[in-house]
Amino acid sequence: MPELLRLESVSRRFGGLQALQDVSLEIGRGEVLGLIGPNGAGKTTLVNVITGVHRASAGRVLYEGREITRYRPYQTARAGLARTFQVVQPFPELSVLENVSAAALFSGGNGGMRDAMRVARTQLAFVGLSEVAEKPASNLTLAMRKRLELAKALAMRPKLLFLDEVNAGLNSAEIEQALGLIRRIAESGVTIVLIEHLMKVVMSVCSRIVVLQNGGLIADGTPDEVVANRSVIEAYLGKKYAQVA
Repeated sequence: MPELLRLESVSRRFGGLQALQDVSLEIGRGEVLGLIGPNGAGKTTLVNVITGVHRASAGRVLYEGREITRYRPYQTARAGLARTFQVVQPFPELSVLENVSAAALFSGGNGGMRDAMRVARTQLAFVGLSEVAEKPASNLTLAMRKRLELAKALAMRPKLLFLDEVNAGLNSAEIEQALGLIRRIAESGVTIVLIEHLMKVVMSVCSRIVVLQNGGLIADGTPDEVVANRSVIEAYLGKKYAQVA
């Protein structure tokens, strides 16, 4: 499939800590890519570097063939990269609709507040939050806040969407609902990078998985290839997968 994003030997250092080390990776258009690894492996740092929250200490980030290594977050957002955050923090005093409208405005490329409100209502309907659109975001349950976070990201009209632990804290029924939304987003043509600890989720929606450990890429392949990889078993998956592989 055609390439959408490429990382060329990307590294990131925080003082004496090497958070990312020489990560090279290609992501194709329309792909659903799983990004896994132990806590502290560098997964969120990698997303932060791609989206401009942190600058790469070395290497290059290319998106649609142009270099975005030095882009700021607002520039990456307007280029078509959006993300959700592991810790969901909506504007609590604003309504659900206002939260999503703010994201639509931030991304640019719209006709002002009226268009932003229209986009927001469309995305709230998509994630199943239309009935609470006028309620304060502080009134939402955790599962609803997760869907609000997703609606905010989608309101930015992304071509590439990073989903950071969207299922954390959810029960089985809520996870199934989230999986349905992820599949529908992928079917619409949006490229997805899914950062996830639940392997059943990764295995069910991702066509490819990459694994980070200590800031370095240790595996890249199909789900079946990755769960059979001895390095991945030892670093992350543990004895349950070692017995199967």
